[in-house]
Amino acid sequence: MNSITERAVRILLVEDNLGDIRLTKEVFKTSKLLNQIDTVTDGEEAINYLKKNGKYENNKTPDLILLDLNLPKKDGREVLAEIKTDINLRKIPTVILTISKAEEDIIKAYNLYANCYITKPIDLEQFNKVIKSIEEFWFTIVKLPSD
Repeated sequence: MNSITERAVRILLVEDNLGDIRLTKEVFKTSKLLNQIDTVTDGEEAINYLKKNGKYENNKTPDLILLDLNLPKKDGREVLAEIKTDINLRKIPTVILTISKAEEDIIKAYNLYANCYITKPIDLEQFNKVIKSIEEFWFTIVKLPSD
């Protein structure tokens, strides 16, 4: 068993669509893993969370980041660039979970060292499968570094 699964899995969901936030949290509620999902709704808030600024100073570092690209204040591309150039943050797996299917976005995300790029399905059943697949892959199959 992955040592990370012996404690609550901490996920940072960076998403501004309230419907997608609700759906993601609902799917993770049915998880076999104990998890905690923290949500921020814009890019600036995501960076403050990750760098433990202000109200986030006592937060723990997430085990996984689910990052939308189209965010207010600072878009997901800028957030990804900042995460992957920060020595304290770059080891956190960052999954792009976005509506964009644009090849340009996919290439840019990987050039910024995204760990994977997933286009959000519109169909509820497919969305559920995608979230379950993320959970299975990142918390059962992959060996992640401990804090």
